[in-house]
Amino acid sequence: MATLDLGTDLLSLTRALCDLPSVSGDERAIADAVQDALTGYAHLEVLRDGDAVVARTHTGRPSRVVIAGHLDTVPIADNLPTRLIGEGALAELWGRGTVDMKAGVAVQLALAAELTEPTHDVTWVFYDHEEVAADLNGLGRLVRNHPDWVVGDFAVLCEPTNGGLEGGCNGTLRAEVRLAGVAAHSARAWMGRNAIHAAGEVLRRLEAYTPAEVEVDGLVYRESLNAVLISGGTAANVIPDACVVTVNYRFAPSASVEQATEHVRELFDGFDVVLTDAAPGARPGLDDPAAQDFARAVLGVTGGVLAAKYGWTDVARFSELGVPAVNFGPGDPLLAHKDDERCPVGQITLAHAALRAWLTS
Repeated sequence: MATLDLGTDLLSLTRALCDLPSVSGDERAIADAVQDALTGYAHLEVLRDGDAVVARTHTGRPSRVVIAGHLDTVPIADNLPTRLIGEGALAELWGRGTVDMKAGVAVQLALAAELTEPTHDVTWVFYDHEEVAADLNGLGRLVRNHPDWVVGDFAVLCEPTNGGLEGGCNGTLRAEVRLAGVAAHSARAWMGRNAIHAAGEVLRRLEAYTPAEVEVDGLVYRESLNAVLISGGTAANVIPDACVVTVNYRFAPSASVEQATEHVRELFDGFDVVLTDAAPGARPGLDDPAAQDFARAVLGVTGGVLAAKYGWTDVARFSELGVPAVNFGPGDPLLAHKDDERCPVGQITLAHAALRAWLTS
């Protein structure tokens, strides 16, 4: 079984985590290693559900915070094992998972081992299946199976934020715009009705669409609505009788899933629109005193900026539980999932220092 030394330096720990492949669905080895490493610390209660591991302190503090990160990555693209490029302040760790999000997980693990008397009781969560369908998500499974394991007054998701602090997240939905035609031989096209040609109007409406920028609790969320898939046709000599355009709408957290769905239906009025997947966003929650304390402590160390999270993250799951939550972690989110994924070593150290300052102040 792979082993992790939580007392080693942050760079070595990050490399060990990244070099242990854990593509979604194949997290067992890394979950075993995380569980085994944490079990060695007497101040932590360690729990396991599937390939999700939870470690909790019980010091009797008046507040509890949840700090979470996922163990899985998108598929490897010939970018493991990791490589260290550069020296000193310019050093970067290259490889799958360095940004999304094993550098953040390394910070979590190091602090979980180190902080025996934090100023808040802490629940450290390491979960599986974040990069795939929502119904497989390990944090969602923990919420369903063991809600008491993830209860808290405030939550931090160690997703990459480039050293800044990202509040809330956009919601997301996918819908199919279904177009019907009449099949015919392509040599006698006038005998049918081309469903793919009918998709032209759908695409024209999308091309003319202007996404909104919506201010929510002082942060501006940029929306987007795009065609992401199109399918249709059965053979090269048959007029297609069906076509489906799949659209993805990223909507500000001030809107509910129902409101976002209605917006999409209005845009495609006259067409058959079928909702296939949706998840609500999360408001920033920065009016909560715990969130304000966190922002002051962390940004005071990193010098980073406060911004809105455009993509959907699991802070939305905490928001649904009524727990204010933010995103904070090392790495540039624009490099997540890219073949040249890489994280500055200095950001890993700075994230560790910032979270440590918050948990010991």
